[in-house]
Amino acid sequence: MARRGGAPEVNAGSMADIAFLLLIFFLVTTTIETDAGLDRKLPPIEPPENPPIIKQKNIFTVVVNKNNQLLVEDELMQLEDLKAAAVEFLDNGGGTGEKGEPCDYCKGAKNPESSDHPSKAIISLQNDRLTEYGTYIAVQNELVGAYNELRNREAQRIFGTDFTAMNNLYLDPKTSDDVKDELKPKIERIQKMYPQKLSEAEPKTN
Repeated sequence: MARRGGAPEVNAGSMADIAFLLLIFFLVTTTIETDAGLDRKLPPIEPPENPPIIKQKNIFTVVVNKNNQLLVEDELMQLEDLKAAAVEFLDNGGGTGEKGEPCDYCKGAKNPESSDHPSKAIISLQNDRLTEYGTYIAVQNELVGAYNELRNREAQRIFGTDFTAMNNLYLDPKTSDDVKDELKPKIERIQKMYPQKLSEAEPKTN
C-alpha cells in the first residue's frame, strides 16, 4: 500500500508559550529612557497677602539675552565665570547683626553692599524667548552648581561627606528606611544653611 505524500505536520502547540516568554524577557531587559527635568519648587497658586520686603542687595540678577549673552548684575559675564560669582554672592554674609542676620559659617567678603545671609539671598534668572535651550540649561547648571559647592563644603565640615553623595543616597530607592531616617535631618540641616532660592522671571519678548 502506497504511503500518503505531503509535508510532515509541525506541532505548534507550544508556540504561544514561547512567544509569551519572549515578551516577558524583552519587557524585563529593555531599558526605557526618560526625559530628565529640572528640580524646582513651584510657588503657591495664591500669592501671600503680605509679601516680604526684599532688599535689592539680596537679589543676584542674571539675564540671558537672545544672543545667549549673560548680563550679571548689569555687567557682561562669561558662562564659565557665573558659578564663582554666584558663590561669592551666596556666601557673602554681609549682615550686621542688627536683625539677627550674621552668618557665622559664611566665608565670603562680608561686603555690606551684597547679600546679608544665605537664607535671604535670591538668584533671579530671566531669559529671552529666543535664548537657546542649551544655553538655558548651561546657566541653570552653573547656578545650581554654586549651591551644591557651598552645601558640599559645609557637609564635609560638619559630617565629613559631600552633600551631593548624601542626597543621592537618600533618593536611591535601594537605600533602606533606616539609612534614610539617618540622612534626612543631615540633608535638611545643610539645605537650611544654603536654601536654593532660584527665581525665574517671565522670558523677555523682543
